[in-house]
Amino acid sequence: MQDLSNCLIFTYEVTIRHRQHDLGQSLWLDNITRGLLTSGTLGRYIGELSVTGLTSNPTIFDQAIGNAGYYDAAILQRARAGKSGEALFFFELALEDLTRAADLFRPVHAATGGADGWVSLEVSPLLADDTAGTIKAVAQLYAQAQRPNIFIKIPGTCAGMGAIEETIFADIPVNVTLLFSRKHYVAAAEAYMRGIERRLAAGLDPAVGSVTSIFVSRWDVAIKEKVPAALRNRLGIAIAKRIYKAYCELLKSKRWQTLAAAGARPQRLLWASTGTKDPDAPDTLYIEALAAPDTINTMPEKTLLAFAEHGQMHSALPTDGGDAEAMLAEFAHADVDYGALAAQLQREGAQSFAESWNDLIERIASKSAALTQSQSGGAAP
Repeated sequence: MQDLSNCLIFTYEVTIRHRQHDLGQSLWLDNITRGLLTSGTLGRYIGELSVTGLTSNPTIFDQAIGNAGYYDAAILQRARAGKSGEALFFFELALEDLTRAADLFRPVHAATGGADGWVSLEVSPLLADDTAGTIKAVAQLYAQAQRPNIFIKIPGTCAGMGAIEETIFADIPVNVTLLFSRKHYVAAAEAYMRGIERRLAAGLDPAVGSVTSIFVSRWDVAIKEKVPAALRNRLGIAIAKRIYKAYCELLKSKRWQTLAAAGARPQRLLWASTGTKDPDAPDTLYIEALAAPDTINTMPEKTLLAFAEHGQMHSALPTDGGDAEAMLAEFAHADVDYGALAAQLQREGAQSFAESWNDLIERIASKSAALTQSQSGGAAP
């Protein structure tokens, strides 16, 4: 990855820095590993590739800890100190990585007045249906991080909406995750605005950071075998266009304009799950299609480098939704119930993260036991 990215710097700066960033779209990396930090690769992506933020999730950490030995020494040290389970992961491994990343992004955060330069840490996915538990866990994580540019990710489930409002009211920045539809997006935006309105009513500063993460590629994976070839890899983009229209309308609304005049920050729209899953589709499909002002695109490292090598920038997303409704009508005609599918995708996404979370905790426990036994002279299992 490092050698390839060195070769692509010039191309990347032409296609991204002078086009995507000039358009007003931020480029974030959807990845975090200790290797990215210790090798200096993340620092180079910031300095040379205009990466201005970072997202993570349980699956990313599970793969990072399982596929390399970067974490072994830290796991052994914490295990010897009696740390285990969630406490070992959250308050030791994850926060150590993400606070280091946050420090690398602090100059961007300062230069943009807090609009950019964020990193994200997800609250335990096991709390997706627990409002009170989520509120408590978010407060603990944010207090432990002690960084102004860390988002705590809260899933946009029904239970999550109450937690989002309370967390914003408590002046804790939030990345609302696992959003799929316009309905999901509007609910998250309203929860954010309720929190801001309560802060204003209480005489508090309304400038609390937040983004809404819209998952794109999973739509196309879900219906790939259910629609004609002409409709494949088109549903996610159509849904995104519909959501972008709602986003633009909200920013023009009287309700938001009142909040903005009082000093509130826009809750930026973030495109997530933008790595192409279909090997027959362009690997830069969702990057090229989702260019839009005042938004963020977070992408896997592989997609980032692919776009640097051969990506093309086209026109920005239309503020009126363009052909979104016409495309969605075609999917409805093909018996795709995208309302029901949005709910299904959110459930499955929450379940997938919960499974990755359980795998992660089990992996850490297994590594702790094996490393401790190995260091004590016993045979590792």
